[in-house]
Amino acid sequence: MEEKKFDLNTWIGFLLIGGIFIWMLYLQKPSEEEIAAEEAKIEAEKIATEKAANKSPEEVTLTEATAEMNAATDSLGLVKLQNKLGSFAYSGTLPSAKEGTTVIENDVLFLQVSNKGGYITEARLKKHKTFDSIPVYLVKDGNSSLNFQFSADNRLLNTEDLFFEPQLSKNGENSVLTMRLKTAASSYLEYRYELIPGEYMTNFSIKSQGLENVMNTSQPMYLDWKLKGYRHAKSISYENRYSRLTYEYEGDKHSKLDPTGEDDEVEVDVNWLNFRQHFFSSMLLTDTPFKEVALSSNDLVQDEEIDTVYTKQYAAKMLIEPKGGAIAQNMNLYLGPTDYKIFKKYDRNLDEAMPLGWGIFGMINKYIIIPLFGILSGWLPAGLAIIFMTILIKLALSPVQYKQYVAQAKMKVLKPEIDAIKEKHGDNKMKIQQETMKLQNIAGASPLKGCLPALLQIPVFYALFTFFPTAFDLRQKSFLWADDLSSYDTIAELPFNIPFYGDHVSLFPILASIAIFIYMTMTMGQSMQAQQQPGMPNMKFLMYLSPLFMLVFFNNYASGLSLYYFISNLITIGIMLVIKNIIIDEDKIHAQIQVNKAKPKKQSKFSKKMEDMMKQAEQQKKAGKK
Repeated sequence: MEEKKFDLNTWIGFLLIGGIFIWMLYLQKPSEEEIAAEEAKIEAEKIATEKAANKSPEEVTLTEATAEMNAATDSLGLVKLQNKLGSFAYSGTLPSAKEGTTVIENDVLFLQVSNKGGYITEARLKKHKTFDSIPVYLVKDGNSSLNFQFSADNRLLNTEDLFFEPQLSKNGENSVLTMRLKTAASSYLEYRYELIPGEYMTNFSIKSQGLENVMNTSQPMYLDWKLKGYRHAKSISYENRYSRLTYEYEGDKHSKLDPTGEDDEVEVDVNWLNFRQHFFSSMLLTDTPFKEVALSSNDLVQDEEIDTVYTKQYAAKMLIEPKGGAIAQNMNLYLGPTDYKIFKKYDRNLDEAMPLGWGIFGMINKYIIIPLFGILSGWLPAGLAIIFMTILIKLALSPVQYKQYVAQAKMKVLKPEIDAIKEKHGDNKMKIQQETMKLQNIAGASPLKGCLPALLQIPVFYALFTFFPTAFDLRQKSFLWADDLSSYDTIAELPFNIPFYGDHVSLFPILASIAIFIYMTMTMGQSMQAQQQPGMPNMKFLMYLSPLFMLVFFNNYASGLSLYYFISNLITIGIMLVIKNIIIDEDKIHAQIQVNKAKPKKQSKFSKKMEDMMKQAEQQKKAGKK
């Protein structure tokens, strides 16, 4: 028989298990407040029973029988609320600080504010519709939240979990909604919303009153704003391309987060931030810059066939600094169109929230394109305004195009002589280039003289490329077969999706591609001789690439942009035909070149330097063969 021995480890295990069991029983012991509430409940039940015994059954009502029990239950609930919220439990006992919403609106904006959290749970733009004729909602069905996080009574509290007391009033013609989270009748945290007639910009502020001994201002306080952008356009991918988080910081600096994938940044002294949703913006502005803001953006469109509701997930966590132990942050909340005219009138650099191009491109848009289109669209339908604006721009650039064509005509006239140089020197490419440059210098002709005028037009073309996708005035404006100039036009739906092209056929890109091909055929035909020179691109390749690019990639772009390119190239072709057949006489150009060749011509420093470099390279080449 095995002898039984004392196992120390076993006894230690039993003692630990027993100790844990006793400790759990101790933790489950009710507090003094809960014991008192329970005793009050028992006493109330006893009193209610005694009252019922002294009455006939007909006299006893359900209300009387349960009144004292409800009072005891409320007492217990208040104890638990006080344990959770401390001083702010007072708001939980107010009849008006319960589940519910309050509406505040003007003629352009409808806002619904929840008692719980005190933030906007619905924001509707009254004068705008989505592509499928549904009202435009920037906030709805829980896609946005605004939470103020702070410390009080040794607790970390979030206003999104607490109930505010609403009160509507008037400030002149303005509608005012105050939401108060109270610790007493005259002590509260307040959100204040003020709507101005006809304005999308709302006055918004957060302040505290009489909470100096309640709120712990030594701990950081944050205002946390989140929003998932709803889709409003026909193509969610196209809309998502122009949806981006932009902001102003450190005075007048402007920046933005990456529109693709996930991106985040921490900035200081932020004046405003914009959760841009292409043609609509949700923007928060502050009179006193936020000392620090953590910004983030997440692209929600990974597959256009599946991700059809939201475009971006935005978030901003702003550090709020108390003053004198109190909160006083005056701000503005903009919920409305991403419209340059509206942004500009506030004189707060809000136009920087729009992708109008940097540097000279943005300046051309702000001071030329946008004012010009604004004047024309005030008198004409949007489609005709695009056509007339295109005509005016092309006429303004026609002197530059004239110089470009003259340079090309000179190169065409010199082609026989350049061919003769090539034949004379055979495979000696260095000598051919040297003699060709000498001939061009004497004749006053050069491929660069044809390229420089074209380069001067690029800023205008790029400015227009950024203008059309962001022009709010084009949104839902129809022209011919296009029902919305800010989106693609459709003449046929495809039963399948072609990568990069889409599941539809747009006509304006096709017309623009044809016009570009004709234009490039006319221009490249006069400069084909340059393609054989070393370092020059293959002109035939470019002649086919540009129309193909337009045809494929612009199939999903704004039809107003394709309309502009179509009309622009038609006008360019017309101007070239007039210059070629009426203004320019190639025989006169040839005669003038011969006169120039006969005159002694001083060589420019650049040409002399290039010639010397070529001679040196040729000498080195010969020396290397020896």
